Amino acid sequence: MQGKQRREHWDQVYREKSPTRTSWFQPEPSLSLALIQRAGIGLNAAIIDVGGGESVLVDCLLDRGFNQLTVLDISAVALDRVRQRLPADSPVQWIVADITDFEPSTRFSLWHDRAVFHFLTDSEDRAAYKAALEQGLAPGAQLVIGTFALDGPERCSGLEVVRYDADSLGRELGPGFELLDQEDEVHTTPWGTQQKFCFFRYRYHAGETPR
Repeated sequence: MQGKQRREHWDQVYREKSPTRTSWFQPEPSLSLALIQRAGIGLNAAIIDVGGGESVLVDCLLDRGFNQLTVLDISAVALDRVRQRLPADSPVQWIVADITDFEPSTRFSLWHDRAVFHFLTDSEDRAAYKAALEQGLAPGAQLVIGTFALDGPERCSGLEVVRYDADSLGRELGPGFELLDQEDEVHTTPWGTQQKFCFFRYRYHAGETPR
């Protein structure tokens, strides 16, 4: 699926479904918040949520006092809804972009991605994601990423996905990423089905192989 098709697909999803009727809905992103807390970053640290959609992660981070937040999503529809939900003066930068075309102008202390990378079934798209990731991370910064587990769903929202474990994701990211944490999660959708995820926390060593 090309960039324009991806944008049209996700805009349609968000137009047709309320947040609580999407399979990925979480009333609170508890595991993401726990892994971000373990990263030990300060409240002034620059954080980006890639593929944030209508997630309440940004609300939770604001409530905790973080004040340099960026939310990126391919769907303007989704981000417009979140903007309307939050106070107008919230310290959040909103970016409508396809992650495979994104050229970060900020070096982030933490990059969060729940369920974007696993939609990239084309190797060129994964390479473009990694290029954006490496451009957008400061040396020593951390990556928190959640993907479907090896025994998780094969498709989501009508699209094929790539499932990962620590070994396969580590090969995709390369030796500059040091695995710090891994947590499994069984996510229950609003209609009661279960989806198996793996979450990972990495430290980025700016192209160097970690010791």
